[in-house]
Amino acid sequence: MNEVTPQARKKALCARLARIEGQLRGLQKLIEADTEPEKVAQQMTAARKALDKSFYAMVSGMIAEGKASADEVAEILLRFA
Repeated sequence: MNEVTPQARKKALCARLARIEGQLRGLQKLIEADTEPEKVAQQMTAARKALDKSFYAMVSGMIAEGKASADEVAEILLRFA
């Protein structure tokens, strides 16, 4: 099994967030262009899901790297998920 380095995880997470940033900029353009609300809502949902996926990728990295105990991970999930 290939082990992913902490640096590779960080780079992937930052790349994912950059894509989300692009999605949000696109959303702003849709709103400024008076795009129909259903299309805007669809894009907002996609951006929100992408951000959620980033959160879970960060948490899984914490687990994989041993940066948090099971109790700490559970607390983070309860507070922020």
